[in-house]
Amino acid sequence: MAQIDINLTRAAVFQPSTWNAEAQTIEAVISTFADVVRRDGKGAYLERLDPAGLDLSALDGAPLLDGHRTESARDVIGSITGHRFEGGKLVASIRLSSAADAAPIVARIAEGSVRGVSIGYRVTKWAEEIDPQSKTRIRKAVAWMINEASAVPIGADRGARFRSGDFQMTTENEDKAQTRAEIRAIARAANLPADWADQHIDADATATEVRAAAFEEIQKRGKALPVIKVGPSHEDPAATMQHRADALHARLTGAKPTDQAKPFMAESLRDMARAAVEASGQSTRGMDADTLFRSAIHGTSDFPNLLNATGNRVLMNAYQVAASPIRALARQTTLGDFRPASKLKLSDVGPLKELSEQGEVTHTTRGEAVESYSLKTYATQFSISRKALINDDLGAFRDWGATAGRMAAETEANVLVGLLLSNPIMGEDGENLFDAAHGNLGTAGALNVANLGLARKAMRGMKGLDGKTPINATPRHLVVGPELETTAEQVLASIYAATVDEVNPFGGKLSLLVEPRITGNRWYVFADPAALPCFEYAYLSSAQGPQMASREGWDVLGMEYRVVLDFGAGAVDFRGAFLNPGV
Repeated sequence: MAQIDINLTRAAVFQPSTWNAEAQTIEAVISTFADVVRRDGKGAYLERLDPAGLDLSALDGAPLLDGHRTESARDVIGSITGHRFEGGKLVASIRLSSAADAAPIVARIAEGSVRGVSIGYRVTKWAEEIDPQSKTRIRKAVAWMINEASAVPIGADRGARFRSGDFQMTTENEDKAQTRAEIRAIARAANLPADWADQHIDADATATEVRAAAFEEIQKRGKALPVIKVGPSHEDPAATMQHRADALHARLTGAKPTDQAKPFMAESLRDMARAAVEASGQSTRGMDADTLFRSAIHGTSDFPNLLNATGNRVLMNAYQVAASPIRALARQTTLGDFRPASKLKLSDVGPLKELSEQGEVTHTTRGEAVESYSLKTYATQFSISRKALINDDLGAFRDWGATAGRMAAETEANVLVGLLLSNPIMGEDGENLFDAAHGNLGTAGALNVANLGLARKAMRGMKGLDGKTPINATPRHLVVGPELETTAEQVLASIYAATVDEVNPFGGKLSLLVEPRITGNRWYVFADPAALPCFEYAYLSSAQGPQMASREGWDVLGMEYRVVLDFGAGAVDFRGAFLNPGV
């Protein structure tokens, strides 16, 4: 094995992944109880969370949120199921949501691209003290409770993170960058100018020394501090970036901004790039627009993440809106790699048999069959120029993100409809999916109540793999193309019947799905895929749905983006569907 030589000031420690894909669980350090710089009417102070005063009674069951957002129930992406203390740190066991709208953030947590964790808490009792060495005021939370934890790109508590499997290391440059960022945070909290922070950064002062200097500077000035309005906290970099991303998304889409995002609505891309660069510990004094954006894109700032987060939201919104109704016919799952996935089907065990006087249990032989399919990768790319960034022109970025989302949905629909129309060969018996041998191919006939009755009868008569056990396939969806849409609506309409003979037996029982890629007068009846799936579609387990990524532009001056979709589908059973070719 080749050796990699990395010059570090500390040893790199590998933290094994605690992600369990089957159970959707993971562990995370949600707090190391690190001090945070705050400011109130008395001036700057350190907020310190006392572990001894933490009430843990409500922690188990508390929600895991996406970036501290609480505007919708969809902001909940998991819940805390257990906790323990480990080396002075609070570690939580978390079960992540399996809902489709939470899949993109869950996938990022699982693969380790989103690692930061931040807690939301409520303090019921404070105690104040003065540090004898630095003379810094300390407000200690001596009675407090955690309300929620959140997945964030960068948390205020750098030691709080998901244990998704990575080398945790700190280099000398990273130490300096963190110290610079902390010094600037102290200066902002104390209402001191940026050049004051720059002087202490140039002098290689420590954060402790700067806290003491800030306290002395405030005392020396001896003048009233400005009135502070209660509003969104700008001390937590993760929360600030999320609010900026919300504001940028509202600007792009015209959506109503959240209360936390409103203060950032007037910020241009240049303002956001400047804030990101300064938050990373780098001074922006004397930077023109071009240099500023180069620093924001090439350096260690969160500016690329800000654009990524916004682009992903535009992408996913368009993707979900454009989803084809054909997906309702298939069962969703995930695959761990690109090798063909074999789906083993086992027959029923048959009816239970009465025991003999000796109490002997009879063994049962089960039939089996295998179907298989594999994932394929689809992708597109786009670039946003340096000129567009400087001009604050995000129209093309918005339009491309929305188009990419729609095209990802179209790609999935094309795969599923192509599978339906191709009438594939089944591995179970070598026959086509819809075939007279399967009892699910009807004689060509018009779409009417009588022929629907024949289709239902055929599905009710389906047998299991043993060829004997009835499975009672219940029709759930009627699928047609545009040619039969009006006819299908008339057939399924629930009307008042004057006589028993006029009662529509399918009124309110079948849902109508219209797929524009289906041509002619053919029509299908499908069972609920949750009970009896005929088709199955899958995403790569670490990338569910379309994924947007970015890099520094090479062919263009600016940012390059790509959208990748790992998707596959296959026929897994014939017993839950019926086809009539139509006339």
